[in-house]
Amino acid sequence: MCVKEKYICPFTDFGFKKLFGSEPNKDILIDFLNELLKKDTGEIIDLNYLSAEQLGRSIDDRKAIFDIYCESSRGEKFIVELQKAKQNYFKDRSIYYSTFPIQQQAQKGGWNFKLNAVYTIGILDFVFEEDEADNQVFHHEVQLFDKNTQEVFYDKLTYIYLEMPKFNKTEAQLETHFDKWLYVLKNLEDLTDRPKKLQEKIFAKLFRQAEIASYSNTEYNEYGASLKVYRDLKNTIDTAFDEGRTEGIAEEKAEVAKKLKYAGISLVIIAQATGLSIEQLNKHPLKDGWVRAFGG
Repeated sequence: MCVKEKYICPFTDFGFKKLFGSEPNKDILIDFLNELLKKDTGEIIDLNYLSAEQLGRSIDDRKAIFDIYCESSRGEKFIVELQKAKQNYFKDRSIYYSTFPIQQQAQKGGWNFKLNAVYTIGILDFVFEEDEADNQVFHHEVQLFDKNTQEVFYDKLTYIYLEMPKFNKTEAQLETHFDKWLYVLKNLEDLTDRPKKLQEKIFAKLFRQAEIASYSNTEYNEYGASLKVYRDLKNTIDTAFDEGRTEGIAEEKAEVAKKLKYAGISLVIIAQATGLSIEQLNKHPLKDGWVRAFGG
C-alpha cells in the first residue's frame, strides 16, 4: 500500500504502538498520562511496560489483549486502549479488561486486600451512541459513585474515555498542554509540518517518530498494512452501525477477519482490529461458521 501522508495515523495499531508502546518512546506516553491524570496520581516519573496478553486465572478463562499495559513506579496499573470503530458492548469489555490488573494484585497468605489504583483509558475514534446529542462533553472520567451521598465511593478504579471526534479546537484555540495532546491525536495524519503552537520538546520527539519517510522498508510495509486494516475496519463497522444493521456486524467482522487472514496478517493484529478473540479466530478459521460463532 502506497502511503501519501507525511505522518502516521496514531489510530492504527502500528502508529499507536510506535508512538506510545515502545521503550525508547516511553517518555511520550508518560507525558500524555501526566496531562490526563495528574490531578489524581501526582507526577508519573517512570513506567514499566507489562505483557499485553493477559490470561485468566485458569486455562479455561478468556484472554485479554491490551494495546498498552504498564505500571508506574508506585504500582499503579494503566491499560491504554485505542478503539478504532464502534463496537457492541465496548463499555462491558473495558470493565472486563480492568479485572485482570485487579486480580493480579492478589497475594498468597495473610494479604489484607489493599490494592493499587487501576486506570483504564480508552482513546475513541467514535462517539458513544447515547452521547451523540451532546457535543460538549468528550472527556469522561468514571469511578464508583454513591448515588445517595453524591460522593465517589472508591477512587482506585478509574475509567477514562476520550471521544476524539468531539474535539474540534483549531491550532489557534489551543490553550493547555492537554489541548495540544488532543490536537495531535486528532490531526497528526493530516498535518504537513509541526504546528507552531506545538514546539515543546516532547512534541518535537513525537513528530520525529511519526515521520514516515524515516522508516525502514519493513516499518513502512507494516504501517501500510496497519493503515489498510484501520480504514477497512472503520468503514465497514461504522457503516453497519450508522445504517442500524447491528445484526450484520458479526458478519461484517467475520468478512474483515477472513480478508486479513488471507492477506497474512497475524491473528493477534486481527483480534485487536476486530475485537474478536484469538480463540474465535482459531475455532472457525475461514468458514461460514464464523458468523454464528461471533454472535450473528
